[in-house]
Amino acid sequence: MSAKIYHSIEQAVSDILTAIDGTIRLGAPLGIGKPNPFINAIYQRIANQHQRSLEIYSALSLNKPQASSEIEGRFLQPFVARVFGNYPDLDYVVDLKNNKVPNNISVHEFFLKSGDWLNHSAAQQHYINSNYTHIARDMAAKGVNVICQAIAIREEADGSRRYSLSCNPDLSMDLLELLAPRRAQGECIFTVGVINRELPFMANDAEVPASVFDMIIDDPAGTHTLFSTPNMKVNLTDYAIGLHASSLVRDGGTLQIGIGSLGDAIAHALILRNQDNANYQTMIRRLNADHPLSTDIDLAPFHQGLYGCSEMFVNGFLKLIQANIIRRKVYPHTGLQQLINQGLLSEELTINSLQTLRAHDLISSPLTGEDLALLERFGIFKEECCFQNGQILINEHCIGTDLDDEATLDALATYCLSERLQGGIIMHGGFFLGPADFYQALREMPESLANQINMSTIAFINQLYGDRYGDEKLKRAQRINARFINTCMMVTLSGAAVSDALDDGRVVSGVGGQYNFVAQAHELPDARSILMLRSHRVVDDEVRSSIVTSYGHATIPRHLRDIVITEYGIADLRGKSDSDIIKALLNISDSRCQDDLRNWAIEHKKLSPDYVIPKAYRQNTPEALAERLQPYLSQLPSFPFGTDFSKDELTIIKALQALKSSTEHPLQLLKTAVSSIFKDEDDAKVQRYLERMGLDETHSLKDKVMKRLFMGNL
Repeated sequence: MSAKIYHSIEQAVSDILTAIDGTIRLGAPLGIGKPNPFINAIYQRIANQHQRSLEIYSALSLNKPQASSEIEGRFLQPFVARVFGNYPDLDYVVDLKNNKVPNNISVHEFFLKSGDWLNHSAAQQHYINSNYTHIARDMAAKGVNVICQAIAIREEADGSRRYSLSCNPDLSMDLLELLAPRRAQGECIFTVGVINRELPFMANDAEVPASVFDMIIDDPAGTHTLFSTPNMKVNLTDYAIGLHASSLVRDGGTLQIGIGSLGDAIAHALILRNQDNANYQTMIRRLNADHPLSTDIDLAPFHQGLYGCSEMFVNGFLKLIQANIIRRKVYPHTGLQQLINQGLLSEELTINSLQTLRAHDLISSPLTGEDLALLERFGIFKEECCFQNGQILINEHCIGTDLDDEATLDALATYCLSERLQGGIIMHGGFFLGPADFYQALREMPESLANQINMSTIAFINQLYGDRYGDEKLKRAQRINARFINTCMMVTLSGAAVSDALDDGRVVSGVGGQYNFVAQAHELPDARSILMLRSHRVVDDEVRSSIVTSYGHATIPRHLRDIVITEYGIADLRGKSDSDIIKALLNISDSRCQDDLRNWAIEHKKLSPDYVIPKAYRQNTPEALAERLQPYLSQLPSFPFGTDFSKDELTIIKALQALKSSTEHPLQLLKTAVSSIFKDEDDAKVQRYLERMGLDETHSLKDKVMKRLFMGNL
């Protein structure tokens, strides 16, 4: 059945509410895959129909940033207007924040925007804890009867239309398959695609026929600015962690990284490794000046390149593609991929390529129609070839199929053989999210390169087994020398990791795919799981270690421990005894916290009473780290991939951060007020900042005080 085309979101909602009798259970993708205007229309309609109920199942619901004070609002409002354009906030998020969700509506999320909902009862109570690979299953079990998704469109010259799941093929296809039995029994279920012309069109697995949808909505309201995540500032701590992680990435291997400053630090470090290798190696050795380098590191430039396989296709991956580091191609054929891995087959094709395929039973002699289909699928033979009556026809030529006949081989080489393999993929991703220029780069990317990026399902990407998109042997062949790199909040001295929730059970974000990738790293013979964290945090002027004695909650259990990285180094925990795990983690802990950790381990019989932390690891301090990286500051920019903030705005941000800090310390606030007396508001620079903040002309006492405090922190 073909999809019904709607040009009105409201009409589509009316038809859904008429067709479904009872509760609407709405399933929507995470992040920017949500069709916000459609979701808002259903939400508002049912909010005003108290006899109806709505259950929303989704993850990572994103609204424009909100200021927490008037002075922050003066800075934020112009920035939001410039960067987020006409992005429509989700009404249910607004109402959740204000505790105004109607009683007949409930919102359930599988992954929360990090830290935003810690003190919100409804969000904490309705959160559903699941691995990313289980979310489609769990949504289906909840009885979802409306699936909605923002989709991209490509309108061809002949008037035909192509559709793509674009940023979020992660769950949709798997969810549709799970709902098929209910559909077959006659249950009314709607699949709704809402066209957003701002979405980049992604081909391969993300491209779907119109028949996937019951409704395709082409309403101008569905097209809007995509939610963007401005690049985070990368500080020296982040760079130290990124440099350590980058040294563990193997040339010719597989890479997974995440979003944020640590992901950007890794990507920038990998680019330095490839483009400025001498300085890169010097940085690595300087960071490890007092202790030996790990034997598992690889510091050479990338001759083979990397293959990206990550649930999240982030801006860092795009920069690695643009730097020609992500370039190792994988192919959706186990035998073909194994021959490439063994160096028996290359992308450049010769007649020997045919002989290699035959020798390993990928094709036969004489060639069959199935053999020709395989050869054309991967561009080994030109697509004009056809099989007829045991021969291959191309243009006016009729060629035999006996590969033992030299004349036949010569003819095949002359008329049929292509120059290079086709259909290789350099990047598999499940969803994408990034800054505005990331989306623009995808929209403008040459089709030949864009076709090497395959947005696919989480079932394919996050696990090795049990899905319909590729068998385990294929994934093992593709994912050689994998480095799955993720962040966490804390690591216990036993090697367990905390990434998604606090000791008291409150959820910070969610498990996502971290557990899947960690487990996968233990299943692949040459893979490693790498968890990164900053060694400490400062709370109320107190230094607190992120490596902790124990914790009431764990995201990654201790038996899946592998590699842990802080700014102070690399701890390889795989297969080690409890005492050796503790020693390795002490070596990468902040030195201000090491004694307390060591004493706890001794008290609990996990370390010998006479154990002494080696002197080489007793200088783990921010000051020592800064000294080591000081000569390379010009190569470690705060925003390696640019920023949406102007130069003036970056200065203002620093002033606002200082002001916020001073308001928490009365003496500091007094000093700020005094220093502001000596600031000349007629100074051209100061005037520019005041104009940007709307403080150039103040009339009320409150605004005058705000102006002076702001000036005092410039």
